[in-house]
This record gives sequence, structure tokens and C-alpha cells, in this order.
Amino acid sequence: MPLIPLASPDDPRIEPYRIVRERDLVGRERRFIVEGRTVLDVALSNRNRFPLESLLLAESRVAALGPLLAQAPLELPIYTASQPILDGITGFHIHRGLLGIGLRGEETSAERLLASLPEEALAVVPLGITNHDNVGGIFRNAAAFGAEAVLLDFASCDPLYRKAIRVSVGGSLIVPFVRQGNADALLDLLLEHGFELIALSPAGEIDLSNLVRPKRAALLLGAEGPGLPARIMDRAQTVCIPMRGGFDSLNVATAAGIALHHLTCNSRPMSV
Repeated sequence: MPLIPLASPDDPRIEPYRIVRERDLVGRERRFIVEGRTVLDVALSNRNRFPLESLLLAESRVAALGPLLAQAPLELPIYTASQPILDGITGFHIHRGLLGIGLRGEETSAERLLASLPEEALAVVPLGITNHDNVGGIFRNAAAFGAEAVLLDFASCDPLYRKAIRVSVGGSLIVPFVRQGNADALLDLLLEHGFELIALSPAGEIDLSNLVRPKRAALLLGAEGPGLPARIMDRAQTVCIPMRGGFDSLNVATAAGIALHHLTCNSRPMSV
């Protein structure tokens, strides 16, 4: 495992890591940041759908990361730096001391992704979800419950944003996804490919416990607060999660996890 020590934060070889927070907003030329040991464990595994370009580690972390780094391809550059140099590169204190650069590669389309799915498939469809924590949490649940795909509209945030990947615990690297178009166009495509639309909402017509999963199920999720628009709800079977005392507010990622667990455990044709 060859390590490449850095003597200066101005080393041109680590340019993609420079000023991490600002580049979270403007992008890195088809690159993205992975951060932390748990995410790196996924990134270095065969579950990761995206190749890594390099790693950047705090010198103080290297000894403890031996077993993890043993998974890295021999040709993967692994840079090491003191904490002051690392902080100078990134623009703030990276207390985890462990970063990597991933490559997005060629993106597929929603049409191709849906066509590639098996006859029985579960898709998660976040619509207009702009909070990176929520998108990360949804991907974490999608990975945990074996969803075959996630389809997001362009109104939703990027699942490969650094914080979204971190909150997903690497789920964003595992579950195939597409971020494309608007909600109505995505629903049209899902219907064309035989998916039954299930809209999760406190105003849903049936309780989640009474929902039986169809062979091809698409779970629609809206932003906290406004939820799914009426025109989207009108196109789907609407489902609610019953709660006590008239309280009907759950975090969207939490609600998605409950619904995905139910759909995973119940694969008979849908009956209302």
C-alpha cells in the first residue's frame, strides 16, 4: 500500500480536494467527495458503483486504517498529510481526517434504468426534496431495504453531495439512481414501465398496514411541509402511516423507512 506524503497544502495533485465547502456548491468537474471511515468502507467495497480517483488521509489516522486501506486497489493514489496541511487544503478542520474523490462517470437515463430493472422491483421516488439530510436518509433506507432504484426530479438535491453521502452511510454509492426532469415526467415513465404509484401522505386514503405491495411498486415521497402536490396524489394510491393523538408529522426519511419495511415484507399483488 504505497502512501504519498504531502509537504504543502498547495500541492497540485490534490486540487480536487481544495476548499471543500465551496466546491460542494459549485461542483468538481464530475467528481464528488466521500468522507469518514464508514463511507470509505463502502467506497472501497465491490458494492460501490463509482470508481475512486484518490484518497487523502490525516497522517495520524493511517496506522488505524490498515485493514480498511488493504481493500484499496494498488494503483489508487493515497495521499497523507499532517492535520495543519490537511486543514489548509480543505479550508476547514476535517476532524475525521479521511477523504476520497469519486468519479461520477457516465450517467444513465431514467428510461434506461427502469428498463433494466427486474420484473419485481421497488423504486423510491423523492420529489422536490431539497434537504441533503433527508435525501441521505432516504438513500440509507433504500439500501437497507433493498430498493432496486431511486428516481429523483431535478427539484431534489444531488445524492452525491458530500453531506448526503455521509448521512446515507454510503447508500448513495450503492443504490442505482437517476436525477432527471420533473415529477410529472418521472411518473409518466414509471407508469409506462408497469409501476404502480404509491404516494405517502398524512392524508392518504388507506393505512400502510392495509397496503399489499404490487410486483412493481414506486414509493412517492414529498418534501416536509408541503408534501406531494395534489396533481401527483391524484395519480397514485395514497397511503398514510397512522399515528397517535392526532399527531401526523414524521421526518420524510423516517416515514420512507417505515413504508419500505412494510413493502419489503409484503410482496403480494396490491389489494385495497
